[in-house]
Amino acid sequence: MEQQTVNKTQRTFTGKVTSVAGLKSVIVEVARRFEHRTYHKVVTRKTRYMAHDEAGACGLGDLVEIQECRPMSARKRWRVVKTLEKTAK
Repeated sequence: MEQQTVNKTQRTFTGKVTSVAGLKSVIVEVARRFEHRTYHKVVTRKTRYMAHDEAGACGLGDLVEIQECRPMSARKRWRVVKTLEKTAK
C-alpha cells in the first residue's frame, strides 16, 4: 500500500525585522489592522515572531516574508522565506 503525504497549508506573514538575535535568528514584527468591535476605529496590533534565517542575509529594518515550520529551537517556529525589501546601509 502506498503512503500519501498530506500538505497542509502553512501560514505566511509579512513583517519587518526588528532585531538580529544571532547568526541565523531574526525577530520579525508583524502588524495586523482590524476594526474595533465597539468603537469602530481601526486598531493596529503588533506581534513579534522569532524566525530562522538560514542564509543570515536579513538585516535590521528589512521587509521579509515568514512561513510556519517545524520547531527549530525553543522559541523558533517560523522561517524566513524571502526578503521583499532591503534597507539601505
